Amino acid sequence: MKKIGIMTTGGDCSGLNTAIQRIIRGATLRKWAVYGILDGTDGLCTTPPAAIKLNDLMLPIENARLAGSFLHNGHANALNFETAIERGKTTAFNRKLHKSLTELKLDALILIGGNGSISLAWKNREIYRDLQLICIPKTIDMDIPLTDKTIGFDTAVQQLTSYCDQLMLTARSHHRWFVVQAMGRDCGNLALNAGVAIGASAILIPEIKFDVNALVEHIKKQQTDYGIIIASEGISLRGHSGKPADMISRKLTAAGIVNRTAFPEHTQRAGDTTAADRILATRFADCALQAIENNETNVMTVLTDNEAHTVSLSEFVNAGKIVHDPKIPDLMTSNAYVNPDDPLLEVAHDMGIYIGELK
Repeated sequence: MKKIGIMTTGGDCSGLNTAIQRIIRGATLRKWAVYGILDGTDGLCTTPPAAIKLNDLMLPIENARLAGSFLHNGHANALNFETAIERGKTTAFNRKLHKSLTELKLDALILIGGNGSISLAWKNREIYRDLQLICIPKTIDMDIPLTDKTIGFDTAVQQLTSYCDQLMLTARSHHRWFVVQAMGRDCGNLALNAGVAIGASAILIPEIKFDVNALVEHIKKQQTDYGIIIASEGISLRGHSGKPADMISRKLTAAGIVNRTAFPEHTQRAGDTTAADRILATRFADCALQAIENNETNVMTVLTDNEAHTVSLSEFVNAGKIVHDPKIPDLMTSNAYVNPDDPLLEVAHDMGIYIGELK
């Protein structure tokens, strides 16, 4: 009988619990033992390792739709890859992780994480050398290469869309504009998709250069005196500092355009998991379990052309744009961004949305 582990790492999002529940269900049908590692790598730093045996009753299917992680994602000040570097304890930390995994006697580990977590898994693959490592991509940023979708993205788009829908009503009542700052780090996928969904008047994303004066003129020419401008958190404005939404707001105010800023923040990472994300989580869970059956290791589940399959972690790393992680100095992460040929860019432009200086 196989013994597998599940671990969620990095930021949380909707869909994690669906993936966990589906893995438990699929593994149970295979008569495998399933253990959940609590608090990500934090749980592997305790003695004994913080792992619990999982069954269908522990995470009922009706609760699998909820946001966050049933297994938790770690404590703010605990020893992890980031703090281990800061404290000069990287070698001891890595050794402890390997020792804990050895003590758990796992045949395989399913790690559900974002591009930082998966890049770390590949960089530190020696930690997982004695078991099969299967990664499942989750992130509201949709910045992971080689996969058309990541768990949590669809729900985040819905959350941001619903948030802006409500703002639009008060914007109309008060004849004002709202500058809404979207999450996404350096990737504009979340802002772009939600912006098109709500019919925003402007969408500003890191991948497309924009002229703030052109933005101001665009808003002045609108037939209405209210609306939504979505600014991705990764944009910058030369000569200005502060939160992107605040920077844009100040420019609008200086031009005599009445506006307010709004920050949905972590509500974008919450919300009941949408049907699309539940289906994706189920497909990735099934794909991961099949990968274990096929004796695969150091792989990641992906969805391309509506087919769920696995790719090697080395392929994942080489396929993306390699950049320095802002929190872990010696980590290079593999990133994906809004493609210049993304049809939504042309759709936004055709719908009269200011999207920046498109070529």
